Amino acid sequence: MPSLYIVAAILIWSSLGLIVRLAGVEVHILIFYSTCFSLVFQSLMFTGRHYRKAFPPLSKIPYIFLLSVCLLLNTFTFLFAYSKTSIANAVLTHYIAPVIVAFLAVLFLGERITRKVIISIILASTGLWIMLGGATIMECLRNVFSHGLHLTPDLTGIISGLVSGVAYAVLVILVRIFTQKFNPYVLVFIQNFFMALILLPFVSSFPAEKMWIFALMGILHSTAAPFLYYRGMSSVQANRAAVLGYLEPVGAIIFSMIFLSEFPPLNAYIGGGLILLSGYLTVKEG
Repeated sequence: MPSLYIVAAILIWSSLGLIVRLAGVEVHILIFYSTCFSLVFQSLMFTGRHYRKAFPPLSKIPYIFLLSVCLLLNTFTFLFAYSKTSIANAVLTHYIAPVIVAFLAVLFLGERITRKVIISIILASTGLWIMLGGATIMECLRNVFSHGLHLTPDLTGIISGLVSGVAYAVLVILVRIFTQKFNPYVLVFIQNFFMALILLPFVSSFPAEKMWIFALMGILHSTAAPFLYYRGMSSVQANRAAVLGYLEPVGAIIFSMIFLSEFPPLNAYIGGGLILLSGYLTVKEG
């Protein structure tokens, strides 16, 4: 079932917070070297004639460059939101993406918004709100309306989270379009090449003691997860894929419980249960 490819990819990506904490290096360095390692692994596929023939013509490469820029924008604005406001605010604003995707998919992909998709988005959004709590973000927005616009760290983080949500929504639409036109495995390789190229001017050191983390991320987060996600996206509607993205914070909590012995409060279990239910409805639909 194609949806399960996407679920598997999201569960791999949900361990990213744990890996970032273990690495203890700046985010752009982590992304750059893990991407470089992934290129080494992925280049092996070009020993197969099928993949060499699937390489797109040069005239199509700029479109994949756009995908790389969108992915970097999504990643950096999301992590910047983490640095400026609470995790709850960052995640809640970032996950406006499925709502945006639902409308963009109608406009650009001709997809229908089914009743199950609407129910899944409502369930997942409610679950995320319960799991993380939305009090801080509401207080911040009330202050904006009552005292005027003052660029506080919280507001900066919330705006950055919203930008990351929009970038994520556009990314889902682009991936859905490109996986119809290009081989998913070749697409990931070219995308990662451009990401490494964009980040190269900003990298001036190589933390050799972290090499095992870069290699692990290169295999899992930059190779296996995108391959699975893009393969699933070649068959799964964009709005359903976006709803499945809500499983990422649930996976992150599970990883923190297993490896960091961090046990969340009761509301996290209730909210997580609603998100899992929305994921089940989405997968069941196809």
